[in-house]
Amino acid sequence: MLKPEILDPQGQAVQRALPRLGFAGIADVRQGKRFELEVEGPVDDAALARIHEMAETFLANTVIEDFVVKVES
Repeated sequence: MLKPEILDPQGQAVQRALPRLGFAGIADVRQGKRFELEVEGPVDDAALARIHEMAETFLANTVIEDFVVKVES
C-alpha cells in the first residue's frame, strides 16, 4: 500500500465515483497491490523472515509503500 503521506490519485478517483454509483458512507479509499506466494514446506519463523526480506528488498518500494506479510491457509 502507498504510505499515507503519498498522494493516491487512483484511490481518490474511486472515492469520487462511489457516491455516483450509489455507494455512500465511504470516507477514504487507498489502492494498493497484493502478491500471493505459495511456500514450499512449513511456514515457520525462518520462512516468514525470508518472505519479509523479499518484500522489503524486491516486492515493495519502501520509499513510498508500506507492506504487510500474512499467512492464510
